[in-house]
Amino acid sequence: MKKIKIFTNGLVKENPVLRLVLGTCPTLAVTTAVSNGIGMGIAATFVLFCSNIAISALRKVIPDKVRLPAYITVIATFVTIVQMLVKAFVPALDASLGVFLPLIVVNCIILGRAEMFASKHGVVDSAIDGLGMGLGFTLTLTVMSTIREVLGAGTWYGFTVIPEEIFGFTIDRFTFMTTPAGGFFTFGLLMALVIFIETKLGDRKKRSIGCEGCPSKGACGAKGGCE
Repeated sequence: MKKIKIFTNGLVKENPVLRLVLGTCPTLAVTTAVSNGIGMGIAATFVLFCSNIAISALRKVIPDKVRLPAYITVIATFVTIVQMLVKAFVPALDASLGVFLPLIVVNCIILGRAEMFASKHGVVDSAIDGLGMGLGFTLTLTVMSTIREVLGAGTWYGFTVIPEEIFGFTIDRFTFMTTPAGGFFTFGLLMALVIFIETKLGDRKKRSIGCEGCPSKGACGAKGGCE
């Protein structure tokens, strides 16, 4: 049950984007197309999964004073592997994601899970946490990009779902959704939807300053106020 809880936390309860509000830059930037959202999600999931395992395995030998540079070095190694694979096998995706692919190195989700979870838990739990958080991130990107691409371009993954003309009537595209403002609008709606669902299910936690209202309190192991 514990491992199932660790895995499912990243999907909804501690969704890295909609609940912890991490990784918003790539979320807003790449979700204009479903292919970009899924590609970024898979790449980030791979890096999360692998870096969590590596950092957990090395947590007892990494000096505390240099832990963050060490984490970034580990993460950068896996990001480089991902970038090389994408360039070799999916060059179109590499061109679409642009600078946001190498910027996975400093993605707050990955560095945050390394600091808050992988450095304090075993390899198996850390691997499950990385997979759950990565899938939660991918799910959010897929939902956001679906909304934006369908409404903004009338397509889904490049396939037309809303024709430009029906029975002689022209259907205008809601191009606002493909703009940065449309990204913020969609992001806000999804966050509001998650909060609404939590409230209806009676699982809404009262947020407060410090550790008490933090959704990641259990992961970081804090017992008192945050320093």
